[in-house]
Amino acid sequence: MSTAEATERAEAREPSSRIKFSSPRQIPIVGVVTEDEEVQGAFKSMDLNRVIKLFEETGKDDLEERQLKSVKKLVQCYQNGFPLRDLAQIFKILNLCAEKIKTQPHFIEPAYNIIKLCGLPFLKKKASDEITYAEDTANSVGLLGDLMKIQNSELRIQICKCIIDFYHAEPPKKHITGYQQASSSYKIKMAEVGGLAKTMIQSLELLENQLVEKLWVLKALQHLSTSEVNCTLMVKAQAASGICAHLNDPDPSGQLLFRSSEILWNLLEKSSKEEVIQQLSNLKCLLALKEVFKNLFIRGVSHYDRQLRNDILVITTIISQNPGAPMIESGFTRDLILFATFNEVKSQNPLVKGLKLSNSYEDFELKKLLFNIIVILCKDLSTIQLLIDGKVILALFTYVKRPEKHKILEWSAAQYEELQLHAIATLSSVAPFLIDEYMFYNGNAQVLEFLAWCDNEDSFFSHGNSFHGAGGRGNKFAQMRYSLRLLRAMVYLENDTINKDLCEKGAIQQLIGIFKNTISKYNDKEEAILLEIQSDILLILSGLCEHHTPGKEIFGTGGVDIILHVMKTDPKKLQSGLGYNVLLYSTLDSIWCCILGCYPSEDYFLEKEGIFLLLDLLALNQKKFCNLILGIMVEFCDNPKTAAHVNAWRGKKDQTAASLLIKLWRKEEKELGVKRDKYGKIVDTKKPLFTSFQEEQKIIPLPANCPTIAVMDVAENIRAKIYAVLGKLDFENLPGLSAEDFVTLCIIHRYLDFKIGEIWNEIYEEIKLEKLRPVTTDKKILESITAASENIGKMVVSLQSEMIESQARQDVQNEQKVYTKIQATHKQRELANKSWGNFLARTSNAKTLKLSALWKITGSELSYKSSAYTQSCETD
Repeated sequence: MSTAEATERAEAREPSSRIKFSSPRQIPIVGVVTEDEEVQGAFKSMDLNRVIKLFEETGKDDLEERQLKSVKKLVQCYQNGFPLRDLAQIFKILNLCAEKIKTQPHFIEPAYNIIKLCGLPFLKKKASDEITYAEDTANSVGLLGDLMKIQNSELRIQICKCIIDFYHAEPPKKHITGYQQASSSYKIKMAEVGGLAKTMIQSLELLENQLVEKLWVLKALQHLSTSEVNCTLMVKAQAASGICAHLNDPDPSGQLLFRSSEILWNLLEKSSKEEVIQQLSNLKCLLALKEVFKNLFIRGVSHYDRQLRNDILVITTIISQNPGAPMIESGFTRDLILFATFNEVKSQNPLVKGLKLSNSYEDFELKKLLFNIIVILCKDLSTIQLLIDGKVILALFTYVKRPEKHKILEWSAAQYEELQLHAIATLSSVAPFLIDEYMFYNGNAQVLEFLAWCDNEDSFFSHGNSFHGAGGRGNKFAQMRYSLRLLRAMVYLENDTINKDLCEKGAIQQLIGIFKNTISKYNDKEEAILLEIQSDILLILSGLCEHHTPGKEIFGTGGVDIILHVMKTDPKKLQSGLGYNVLLYSTLDSIWCCILGCYPSEDYFLEKEGIFLLLDLLALNQKKFCNLILGIMVEFCDNPKTAAHVNAWRGKKDQTAASLLIKLWRKEEKELGVKRDKYGKIVDTKKPLFTSFQEEQKIIPLPANCPTIAVMDVAENIRAKIYAVLGKLDFENLPGLSAEDFVTLCIIHRYLDFKIGEIWNEIYEEIKLEKLRPVTTDKKILESITAASENIGKMVVSLQSEMIESQARQDVQNEQKVYTKIQATHKQRELANKSWGNFLARTSNAKTLKLSALWKITGSELSYKSSAYTQSCETD
């Protein structure tokens, strides 16, 4: 038959062969494509339901042959991809084939061919098909994982290839008229909905000794694990522990380790990290990780091996953060400590004999990762002995040295600098747990010597191109910062041996000298790191001097000078966010720990107007500093010279210290919700100090050793400190107070009485709640105390009222004086106006001028005669 004839026949058949369906529920029809129709891309009708019925029949002789033929025909029809509307029935046919494979191996090939076609993009006739057939598609795709149960290697591999093709979709070879390719992400989404990842994980259990198939499954899972939904499903199926436990299985190709580690990474990143860590925190997984890491560390030579080794170490680091992980029991901790220190401390262990790290990027990263995992491991106290045995402190201290010129280093200058900073940072975390080791290797002396090098003017060019080296390019600030952090960590242990040793080695003088040098080196580029250095120096000095009187004496005037320098900082800088707030906190802490209690230092501080600076800071009205400053003021007021300085201080608008403190009291009470009227008077004489929080909280019986709400209130706000300062300044002689201040001062003066009454009231209420009945004498005493407290409140209210009335009378008098002054001014103004009017009249009217002149002459004659007469009388 010629091509033209075939075309004519096909065109003649076309109208009758195309059947339109109004509903997707009708029997789907596919086309058998002839050579001519293939050019046009048309489908010929095929009844899939008939194929399903054929598979469900039993008992006929040629049934198997007919079934195989029908599936072969189906594969030919759909060689360009499956339409979405037919997918449910096609997968039902695939499932029927799979059921027959056990008894009829001939069905392996048809099933293989159908699965192969699943790798092609699905086809849609309408744009809405993706939504309409979403459920059927998800169920069909999910079925692929169940087919992994079939014990046929080729079929399993083909399923994995099909899944991988979901992520590398290729367009169909030929265009089918009336059909479009489903979106590239559609299959991936349907795999998520259908739970394919979970069934694929479960299939791994069937492939214990079948390496090739296992590698294909891992490759498929590697693709599936790029999705958060799939990762969550995999974790629920215990994927992390299942995959990790087999990391060390034999595999000449190395793919198993690579793909498994990639999947573990994805699980940690895209699902519940805590749950994955929990799954990996078992002995079997850690033993597998240990063996893999050890093999890669000792035998790995390629770039790929080193990268994989580092990846395994990062996964191990994440697992080690779980306190329940059996790191010590598995022997992994001991090996990691050995690998971290063998370069610095010689070891006879055969694992590291002849082993050497290169200066390659991977080995450099490995060294940093090993330092990092030591920091995590030291948090487990059971690791301490292993750290001691591994001489970790000694290994880390090999980096706390000035770089020696002309010495051949294993690392480049930039690498060594970064490792040096990392080692010092690691010491800051490890050394506090190994105090004996730290002192045995003379740690204080080594750190102070290194600090001396950091502070000198030797030429040194640092690269400052790492996390730890930030802000330290071209200088030694980064080294100084981490050395000071190490010292701060050790001083904060409050270990007498360490602190005494530091004082004996001149640490206080050295730190004060470093602080003064940082002031001279100040520049805008390194401002943040310099502020941190200064803050750490002050904190270290506070730790050394707090319980050590000789240390305070050594601190002396030099230390006071640096504190005064910081206190003179421009207040605007406190809002800059660069660290001035932290520096000021450290400074106030230093005043408390290094100056208070040492009278020469206190006197020098007062002499240099330190109290004025403290009050200037207090006047900034920043709540975060008020409590600490007032605490310092209370202690300073024990010095008899302090009161004169406090009273002499003047703030803006000539404000006195007493006025400032009373203003702070009012602000604090407003924030606490204490009830006061518009004049500042007490509203409730029974509860004159009650805050809104105390009003809301009900009194409950508490043990004797538990502070009540009234007691806690003393420590939780600044009212008690203001009362203490004003009390030491003498309530009766406070300068510069207004009437409002005096009204508030009445309450402050009676603060202690009110607080005692409040506590007794709590005791009385607790007795009632516990249904205890005190004896008559005790009851009378309690009632009299309560009444006395209330009477004090009433007395204060009465005094406040008198003050307010007196002020009101004074205001009226002042107002009257002002009014009288205004009247005199107006009268004077009227006289001036009248005089001016007379002047104008004389200049503008001749008669008026003559009349005024006549009055002047007459007046002068009368005055002359009067004076002559007076003189004659005197002569007589």
